[in-house]
Amino acid sequence: MSLTASFDVKQNVLIVRLSGELDHHESETLRSEWKKMMHKNNITHVILNLEDVSFMDSSGLGVVLGRYKEVLQLGGEMVVCSISAPVYRLFDMSGMFKIVRLEENEEHALSALGVAS
Repeated sequence: MSLTASFDVKQNVLIVRLSGELDHHESETLRSEWKKMMHKNNITHVILNLEDVSFMDSSGLGVVLGRYKEVLQLGGEMVVCSISAPVYRLFDMSGMFKIVRLEENEEHALSALGVAS
């Protein structure tokens, strides 16, 4: 199963919705598209919706971590929401929740960033 990514912009927040499997085959394409969307839309914060991600490996974590660092340099925050059980376990084991906030859904994530949904 491949990866599908959709991007939505609300004010200065980029909402990234992923579906499928994020592995080394898909990570470079996602990294490129994600960076392009951030620069094109003057983004400060990112919400990453992982509800429909069935699998993620270390290269997927690398993409997320790279964008997290980019957002941090912009003075923003990355929020993860609607995370699937297998990906939650990976984030938990890797320590990602120590640096990114977890919210229940996009609405809560937008609210946490001060953006009305």
